[in-house]
Amino acid sequence: MSIEINNESGFEVDESALQRLVLHAFDALRVHRDAELAIQLVDEGAMERLHIEWMDEPGPTDVLSFPMDELRPGSDEEPTPPGLLGDIVLCPQVAVGQAEAAGHSTLDELLLLTTHGLLHLLGFDHAEPEEEREMFGLQRDILASFALDERKRQ
Repeated sequence: MSIEINNESGFEVDESALQRLVLHAFDALRVHRDAELAIQLVDEGAMERLHIEWMDEPGPTDVLSFPMDELRPGSDEEPTPPGLLGDIVLCPQVAVGQAEAAGHSTLDELLLLTTHGLLHLLGFDHAEPEEEREMFGLQRDILASFALDERKRQ
């Protein structure tokens, strides 16, 4: 397993929870545990620069995904092969405001954003209504089953 987390945001984050979530999502999506993933947490200035450079949109955003080997979810019979999944970039400062608006913790928001970014790396999108239903439904399922696993751990 190669999940690298690099926190350059200046914001304290429970990196072990992010790692547990990714492993849980890998299992749920039948992604090989040797797939490589990098999660980078950056401040608003760095996120804004990335958002402008890659999306041509001003202002910081909450999450960006940069796929590499175009891996896709596997199945019980054929899991995703090991490979370079890609990078997820999170902005905890943006997540704080979104968490407050949603009425949950910043960690819960970062877990949601990590799941969202991971699904994008695996080829999911939400541009069309049907794609959005599929992606957001899968996102909800992964987060709900992860929350159950976390409660069992305690």
